[in-house]
Amino acid sequence: MIQTATPISKRRRVHLWTYDEMSAKLPETNQPIELWDGELVMGDAPTPKHQASVGELFVALRNFVKANKLGRVFPSPIDVVLSQRRVVQPDIVFVSIAKQSIIQDAIRGVPDLVVEIISTGSWRRDTIDKRALYQQHGVQEYWIVDPEAASVEVLTLKDGEFQLLGRFGKTQTARSALLKGFKIRVADILE
Repeated sequence: MIQTATPISKRRRVHLWTYDEMSAKLPETNQPIELWDGELVMGDAPTPKHQASVGELFVALRNFVKANKLGRVFPSPIDVVLSQRRVVQPDIVFVSIAKQSIIQDAIRGVPDLVVEIISTGSWRRDTIDKRALYQQHGVQEYWIVDPEAASVEVLTLKDGEFQLLGRFGKTQTARSALLKGFKIRVADILE
């Protein structure tokens, strides 16, 4: 007697994408699309308040970096390809002069500094999942802007782990350890 296994339930196969395949097959869009272990993760379009915060911090950071000839700063949407199956679109990315070769058709490698501004529904992804991802890949500094808590958390990489440089409230001035001399009032980012 030959026994055959009958599936209890048919599992739907999830297509695992690579960045190059995604770029070739999907149309260009401004909607946030990231790859997480090869699975497409689509986010909602950012709100005007979110984009205003991105704009304020981006302009201040870009002006500082440009004036000091330190590298390049990019606002989202821009793909950061950490591996073929791990691609994120941080709100702001800084790439130092030393790493300019990673600026190609996307950022293909690890940027020096990354900023995420928490949106509705992205708290866990930004504060836990992406924090672990950026730490694992060696991002030197990670800024988490939390409009709900009216705070900016600045994390710096030391011995392969993020350490809290500071949690700055709305009446305080956030500062960078990586970009010596860069600081910005939290209220300016959030208003």
